[in-house]
Amino acid sequence: MDFITKNIWLILFVVWGLPLGFYRSKFRKIIYQTDSWVINIKPVFWKEIKGLFKNIYPDNMKYKKFRNFYSLYLLGYFILFIFYLNFHTNAQTMEKIDIGSTVPNFELQDQNGQNFQLESVLGKKNMVIYFYPKDDTPGCTKEACAFRDQFEVFKDTDAVIVGISAQSVESHLNFAKKHRLNFTLLSDTGNKVRKLFGVPSNLFGLISGRVTYVVNKEGKVIYMFNSQTQAEKHVDEALRILQEIQ
Repeated sequence: MDFITKNIWLILFVVWGLPLGFYRSKFRKIIYQTDSWVINIKPVFWKEIKGLFKNIYPDNMKYKKFRNFYSLYLLGYFILFIFYLNFHTNAQTMEKIDIGSTVPNFELQDQNGQNFQLESVLGKKNMVIYFYPKDDTPGCTKEACAFRDQFEVFKDTDAVIVGISAQSVESHLNFAKKHRLNFTLLSDTGNKVRKLFGVPSNLFGLISGRVTYVVNKEGKVIYMFNSQTQAEKHVDEALRILQEIQ
């Protein structure tokens, strides 16, 4: 199951492409008006391309019907290829941060447009760094408000809270004002820091993952919690670990 999840776009791309030779052969025979299989190996392409993008046989219903089907099939094949290429590229470039890893240094703008440098906190405070999908969505709002409500308890563990997502500084500011958030939100446009941490995505790469990292004063990740649906549990788990190390 893990193999299927990690390679889902490649599997879909291959499975979808299996009938491609048959469909193309059928389309070529219609375009070149022949039943001979030899047309499949002839190096003639212009009429085939023209027949795909133009209605060259307006009175031929068989051609029009199959052309519409073949066009949609190729579009699906192209979309799957783009998803596979994007997912494969991200998987190759991301270095996953795990328990025991040293948290990588980064610099991003917070909701007030001020630069936040990780190195300014390292060695002084424990940290809760949590990645979330999007501002003001139901799960992310519950998570952020839970961190807000427990802010003073986290402060007692000598920890700072940092939320990171891909939305703009303006979006973060509106989110923070609307829900009276009392901690730092960082704007990771382009998901550079998300990739730096190797935060996994969900729903085959379509939804940004929700992952929380607890980092000690030495800059080491001492705990991780990964759950898209248990938004508020991220807060409980982070607080539990910080209280244990006091």
